Amino acid sequence: MKAQVLYKYDPGMKEDVWVQSAELPDPEIEKASDVIVRIGAAGVCRTDLHIIEGVWRNIQDPEDQLLPCVMGHENAGWIEEVGKDVSNFKKGDPVILHPLISGTNGTCLPCRRGNDMFAEEGSFPGLNIKEGGYCDYLKTSVRNLIKVPTDLAPKDVAPFSDAGLTAYRVVKKATRHLLPGQSCVIIGAGGLGHIAIQCLKAMCAANIIIVEKSEKALKHAMELGGEEGILIDGNEVERVMELTNGNGAEAVIDFVGEHGSTSMGLDMTAGGGYYYIVGYGEEIKILAVDVIISEKNIVGNLVGTWSELYELMELANKGYVQLSMQEYKLESANKALHDLNEGLVKGRAVLIP
Repeated sequence: MKAQVLYKYDPGMKEDVWVQSAELPDPEIEKASDVIVRIGAAGVCRTDLHIIEGVWRNIQDPEDQLLPCVMGHENAGWIEEVGKDVSNFKKGDPVILHPLISGTNGTCLPCRRGNDMFAEEGSFPGLNIKEGGYCDYLKTSVRNLIKVPTDLAPKDVAPFSDAGLTAYRVVKKATRHLLPGQSCVIIGAGGLGHIAIQCLKAMCAANIIIVEKSEKALKHAMELGGEEGILIDGNEVERVMELTNGNGAEAVIDFVGEHGSTSMGLDMTAGGGYYYIVGYGEEIKILAVDVIISEKNIVGNLVGTWSELYELMELANKGYVQLSMQEYKLESANKALHDLNEGLVKGRAVLIP
């Protein structure tokens, strides 16, 4: 099969070529619960850039055994072959893949409790195992699959499997606490942020305030349902305070997580409110006494569960959430990665084999 392979890390992100075309053996069924999917689309995620940069190296590849690898953890396609115990999927079925594969086939305690992303011996395609979706075929487990609604194609939904799922999960957390008339700030309205805005509109009646550095992205965010838009200029905290009668927002969702966004986000959060951190890149610095006095809640967010991906697909099927995407051919993976790195991608990039 054709694949795009990462052979070496690039800590300085200076190389022109990050992945190379290669012919690899087709995956084969090994376990009775295995499924082979013909990839219809593979999302290009900022996490892939972090993999290239080596950000995850000490965590996921401490012994330098991962490379060469095929990246790609946002995958959708069609069933090609199934193991002997698989009865609810057949060849040709369109599917989207939850990215975290349980090493215990779902029998560990975290999976039993529905916390798929904390699965024991869990593997994440292209992150801690060599086989991701930048290729023609990918092997996964039947428990990772969700059928794609008939009105949607795999290329329409692939980025939902991580970017969309992450955005949906954090919005689901936030909407448990947001009441009509309260405010939610979205910091960063790009690949994940534009999905979160649509989820918020579908799931609650809070006022949505967008904080974004790009005029183009801010305009798009307002078209998707943002009520107030703030272009980052150094006065964004003051603007949020003005819009919330000096109280701050009951929820702040930070999809950036660097360049000062964490301190900015916490400053925008109301007393007793929730600061949800999704993006990463810098330390969160706050005095313990400030957390105690303000009762601000700092909440992390890691992908999402299988059931939450199912819920997101229901929103997509009903037309509440749509992806802004740019399509690239599989052999143009380097261009897609560089475009993403340079901020040239509107929404999400997808590779089409």
